[in-house]
Parts: sequence; C-alpha cells; structure tokens
Amino acid sequence: MSASHLTKNALARSLKSLMEHTPLNKITVKHLVDDCGVNRQTFYYHFQDIYALLEWIYKTEAVESLTEYRSYSTWTDGFYKIFCYIENNKAFCFNTLDSLGRNHLDGYLYEVTYDLIMGVIDELACGIQVRSEDKEFVANFYTLAFTGLIIQWMRSNMSEQPKQIIEKLSELIEGSVVRALHRYENKLPST
Repeated sequence: MSASHLTKNALARSLKSLMEHTPLNKITVKHLVDDCGVNRQTFYYHFQDIYALLEWIYKTEAVESLTEYRSYSTWTDGFYKIFCYIENNKAFCFNTLDSLGRNHLDGYLYEVTYDLIMGVIDELACGIQVRSEDKEFVANFYTLAFTGLIIQWMRSNMSEQPKQIIEKLSELIEGSVVRALHRYENKLPST
C-alpha cells in the first residue's frame, strides 16, 4: 500500500474517531491533524477540506466492495451490505446525516444503490429492446425509493431489522422491474 494511501486511511480513521463524539461541523482540520499526528500541509496535500475526506471515506470503504452484487440473484445481498455498513459505522453515518455533509451520505447511498440496480436492470433487460434512457429512468426511480427507505430506517433509529426490510422490498418489487422494462419496450423510436 502506498504512503499516500496509508496517510489517507489514517486521516479517515481519525475523522471517524472524532465523529464518535463530536458533530462534523465542529471538527476542524486542526482537530483532525492533531488527532492523526500529521501536519496541516499533509492534510491539504491529500484533501481540499474535511468534506472531501468524508466523500473519500464513503467511496473507498463501501462503494468498491459492492461490485459483485450487481445481479438479480445477488442484489439483496448487496443491499444488506449497505445496511451493515451503516450499522457498523453508526456514529459516523448518523453524524453525517445530521450535518452539512449530508450530501456525501446521500451521494454514497445513491451511487451504490444505483450501481446495484442498474446491474439488475441490465441483466433483466437482456432480450428486451429498451432505450438506455428508459433503463436509467427505471434505475433512478428504484434507487430513489431504496435510498429513501434507508434514510427513513436511519431516522427511525434503525428499529427494524435490515433483513425484514429487504424481504418486504424483495416481495414488493418481484417482477415489477421486468414489467417496467416491457412497458418501455414499445417506446423505441421507429427506424
């Protein structure tokens, strides 16, 4: 692992540690570098600000680990991993949810969920002639619904078990993506 990556990881660990007990908007670069044991120049060499570090954390810790779940048979496992990430990083995610960094949490949730759903849609659309814009519209619709469920779950203090949510969700959407794709199949422009 490169020295740059090691430094970024150390800064990430420090930020997550500080967010255990301090609101994100109260954490300064000085707090962060003092906790991490590096100087300000080192921080600014790697990140523009604390929000850039926050974004990097979400992208590197969770987004990359979900690429194997982009199929119809595995999307529920991928979705479950998103819930597990939030549960395992509860203080970090809750602190982000209640801060100016909320857009990074929203962006993370949207990106990983859209990627999972688009993989499923591409698989299910095999043999169905659907414009890419229509597939993207369907993926966006389901992504927004799923991310809304996750945010609501967090807002309700994670009271419901993720497996129960995923079961209900799976039952709700069973066959609905294929039906949506078939509805858009006839919308292809004539040649």
